[in-house]
Amino acid sequence: MNINLLPKENCKAAVWSGGLTYEYLIHPKTANYADRDFTFRISSATIEQEPSVFTQFKGYHRYLVMLDNSLDIEINQEKRIYEQYEIMEFNSNDNVTSYTKGIDFNWMVSEKISRHQLIVTNSSQNCNAQIVLLYSLETTVIQINEKPYDLKPYDLLVFENPEKEDIKLHFSNTCLFGVLDF
Repeated sequence: MNINLLPKENCKAAVWSGGLTYEYLIHPKTANYADRDFTFRISSATIEQEPSVFTQFKGYHRYLVMLDNSLDIEINQEKRIYEQYEIMEFNSNDNVTSYTKGIDFNWMVSEKISRHQLIVTNSSQNCNAQIVLLYSLETTVIQINEKPYDLKPYDLLVFENPEKEDIKLHFSNTCLFGVLDF
């Protein structure tokens, strides 16, 4: 099992049309965001303009979570409001316009991947997924099979579990918990 702690402070900013994006991880490592040849990508972005049109990615499923407030959004001309930490799922090829400024968490997953899920939780979890991601929403201690990892707000812990071993997770505070199987 390969475990990587990716602190927010180590992410480099890149410009998108509505603000800045901070890439935590792109998989595989040889993939290029601009070429849209990745299996999945985890990032956080600032939304600095109102309105902001989200970048489209044909062939990707997307999870988005507002980290600092609610999200007033229009998806394919349908208006919606998502509360802070409420998970928004959509086809990344949809027409999406945000009418809110703020900071978000983004997880884009290729439609070729059959099993992926993201939840908000502060309870213990058991899983055996090939990829597990844990995104801290506040200072958190995450125990993986009883080994502790200290995370600051907006840090990401990702582990690869190719053998699909059973893993016991415990969170001291609320986190985003995602699983993916190839």
